[in-house]
Amino acid sequence: MTVHQTTAAAVVPEVRRARPEERDAISLLLGEAFMEDPVSCWVFPDEEHRRAVHPGFFGVFLDAALRAGWVDVTDDLSAAALWIPVRVEEPGGEGAGESEDDDAIGRQLALAAPGNDRARVVGELTEAAHPGDRSHYYLPNIVAAPGRRGEGRGRALLTPVLDRCDREGMPAYLEASNARSRALYERLGFVFTGTPIDLPDGPRMWPMWREPRG
Repeated sequence: MTVHQTTAAAVVPEVRRARPEERDAISLLLGEAFMEDPVSCWVFPDEEHRRAVHPGFFGVFLDAALRAGWVDVTDDLSAAALWIPVRVEEPGGEGAGESEDDDAIGRQLALAAPGNDRARVVGELTEAAHPGDRSHYYLPNIVAAPGRRGEGRGRALLTPVLDRCDREGMPAYLEASNARSRALYERLGFVFTGTPIDLPDGPRMWPMWREPRG
């Protein structure tokens, strides 16, 4: 969700598929990268508690992507993007494949943040906003390490998958959690769906959908 604007002079490491043994390192990257994210700060207002629970909390999304989709990383593990295919059976046709169980993710998030009503609210509101009528690739999280932002890592991670979407005729979906990341996604072809996710007395999220090009 948190991606920053590209700096032209930056040299971005090679992008590749994450390896299973890198799971713990990626969960730590996710936890650190989301420390200042507006939604995470709303869900976990106490900074010390947020730092302690973040790797496990975002590890739920990471495990879902490793299990049902894929994770792309830069070769130095300074940035990562999680993708989960959402498959919708066409009327009168065969289903395109398996998708991650949203209810299962919700249950695991509840275990990762027991008793946290704000985590439950985020889960319910994002699930309600998530389009369910067409197959697509879902990007739940994309991050760059705090010291590596603004160097083009987000764009480098996204471009190959969006090219794949164009070749396959597959839409893509995400929720932007700040105005800066929303602007980058718009430059890559994502369009705000028109109805924001407004957290109670908290920040706004923007559901965004990208139709395949060409």
